Amino acid sequence: MNIKISIAIILYFIHFSLSTVDSPESYPFTVEISGQGDKAILFIPGFASSGEVWEDTVKQFEPNYTCYTFTMAGFAGVAPQSPITFDHWKSEIANYIKNENIEKPILIGHSMGGGLAMAIAADFPELIEKMVIVDALPALMAMTNPNFKSTDNVDCSDMVKQFQEMSDESFYEMQKSSLPMLMQNTEMHDTVLGWSMASDRETFAKMYCDFSNTDLRPLLSRIECPTLVLLESYFVNFKSAIEAQYQDLKTAQLHYANKGLHFIMYDDVDWYLKELHQFMTAH
Repeated sequence: MNIKISIAIILYFIHFSLSTVDSPESYPFTVEISGQGDKAILFIPGFASSGEVWEDTVKQFEPNYTCYTFTMAGFAGVAPQSPITFDHWKSEIANYIKNENIEKPILIGHSMGGGLAMAIAADFPELIEKMVIVDALPALMAMTNPNFKSTDNVDCSDMVKQFQEMSDESFYEMQKSSLPMLMQNTEMHDTVLGWSMASDRETFAKMYCDFSNTDLRPLLSRIECPTLVLLESYFVNFKSAIEAQYQDLKTAQLHYANKGLHFIMYDDVDWYLKELHQFMTAH
């Protein structure tokens, strides 16, 4: 499978008072904090995306919640930081929740951010009240390879070399060509493309490699919090395979959008916000 197709697949399956806070250097992300509610929501964006992807969503919830909007290190213009691994990012988000004394937040994650939310809820179930997964799967690569198994100590060096040697023009064209498979809202294409172009190439390659090797299915039975899974409309064609991946997440509700693609927050706005509001206010 060539890199162009692989990137498209991982992206495919793979913003009261406002203050911006850069997390201390020890954290592999920046955080924008807004709103003044007693309850907290943590918004985690997807692969190579800025926290700006949540801007309209955050506006909906700022009146009643304190919103923490993340952008991961190395993505969308944020300075890169080592180590660049899915597991490290998961653990550091959990450490941030503990260190900042954020009591029982709701996690909302898109794509890879949804994977991070699942991993946090599985490994630190006592920290989380609720979780929303926006178009993410526990084992992305299992959709194209039913026999997929993660590999210990996967070697990403060849992929890093290949991405770093790619010209800006080639990288731009590769990213641009994937956009029609990611969203129907063409007005947002340049914005999302800009986030990818502003991402650190080493982080892009290493996290692509690491996330491709991630299988969260064995962890799902440890998740205790109520979970809403919002999936793009096209995924209804793979309903049985997707529900098989989520079968051990007993607290999950799986809902499919009426229209649009991977960036549901841009493609099916009314449905997406209605689903969020209903889930957030349910007891």
